[in-house]
Amino acid sequence: MDLVAGAPGRLLAFGGGPSIERARFEREVRALAAALPHGACAVNLCENRYRFLVALCAVALRGQINLLPSSRAPAVVDDVLARYADSYCIGDLPLDPLPPRYLRLPELLDQAEGEPLRVDPDALLAIGFTSGSTGQPKPNHKTWRAFATSTAQNLAALDDLLRSDAITPLVATVPPQHMYGMEMSVLLPLFGPVSVHAQRPFFPGDVARALSEAAAPPLLVTTPVHLRALVESGVELPVLAGIVSATAPLPAELAQAAEARYRCEVREVFGSTETCVFARRRTALEQAWTPLPGVRVCPQPDGTAIHAPHLPEPVVLADLMEVEAGGRFVLRGRNADLLEIAGKRASLGDLTRKLIAIDGVRDGVVFQLDVADHLGVRRIAALAVAPGLTEAQILHALRQSIDPVFLPRPLRCVNALPRNETGKLPRHALEAMLRAAE
Repeated sequence: MDLVAGAPGRLLAFGGGPSIERARFEREVRALAAALPHGACAVNLCENRYRFLVALCAVALRGQINLLPSSRAPAVVDDVLARYADSYCIGDLPLDPLPPRYLRLPELLDQAEGEPLRVDPDALLAIGFTSGSTGQPKPNHKTWRAFATSTAQNLAALDDLLRSDAITPLVATVPPQHMYGMEMSVLLPLFGPVSVHAQRPFFPGDVARALSEAAAPPLLVTTPVHLRALVESGVELPVLAGIVSATAPLPAELAQAAEARYRCEVREVFGSTETCVFARRRTALEQAWTPLPGVRVCPQPDGTAIHAPHLPEPVVLADLMEVEAGGRFVLRGRNADLLEIAGKRASLGDLTRKLIAIDGVRDGVVFQLDVADHLGVRRIAALAVAPGLTEAQILHALRQSIDPVFLPRPLRCVNALPRNETGKLPRHALEAMLRAAE
């Protein structure tokens, strides 16, 4: 199969320098592939999205496997390198500390002519790692064929937001190493009529500038954390083709506020590192999710089995889903989030929503500690970002909406939650912050 779709002159990337067409991209991939060191795997740490694309495809063309850690934190990278002894790192930044066997890309990539680039569809392209938000990061193997199939589903799910007569520009605030970022900002440009901004803007002003560099109304791929920052900043954005959100539940009121402010649809997608995206909804107007073409959602006692054309076998998620007659489903929480104390039930997700709903609480999370106390009970804890409120005031407000047996003890006020690049909260970081705040 072709490594990248489209005519040689079609736009692949823009922003942060000259626009890149497919032909130049292939020349740079060829040159980099020839210069790569020996090794079975490469940890792709590129921050620039276009350079990530070049490195990803060059590694694959060399017959090697891309390792995609959930972040560039040294401990996370070291863990991945330890799992794959015959591996090296490739990146575009002067990292400190420097990872072992680190190949830093030059400012100007070399180019090499040659035959059109083709790859074995059944070759292993990448191993993506879960974020560790619920425990130890787990590896997930992805082939070219599986990615091509799932990308066709994503293109169908976004069809009415994409231009029918030309390339749709796309700007993403999520890192390409994360599976959502990989699907929406790397695979869409490779396999579909989409061009991607080379940078990863973070702050609202940077996002606005990146969007303004698009030659046509762009699609913004982001997260609830970034979207909330945009809405609250008051920054003006150009006309958008639409907004796509994932990585964490998107509150309906935030989706409604974003649609009203930016005059476009906010489309939330549902997926995981294990499954890739498999459902969509317009959160401002609906609660139920619509599975993508060919996807079946099958509840079972320990969670929900996801059947999809790109999955070699069903994947069981811990999410509890209630399936409607037409196949749409409503998320009811996660199996691991359910609590039962003194014959009463609650979910950590619902408790977190009630914490964040308190006037003055800007961010927060309720979670259950891994280690039991001297009575054998795993306590419920909470962290809250609430300038101007005391812990006692927050607990008093919580008592108005939840049963006393589910009140978090301890609850600590902090300046900010330890969110990673996609807005998720790794458990180890939560427990470390809780210990530091005691």
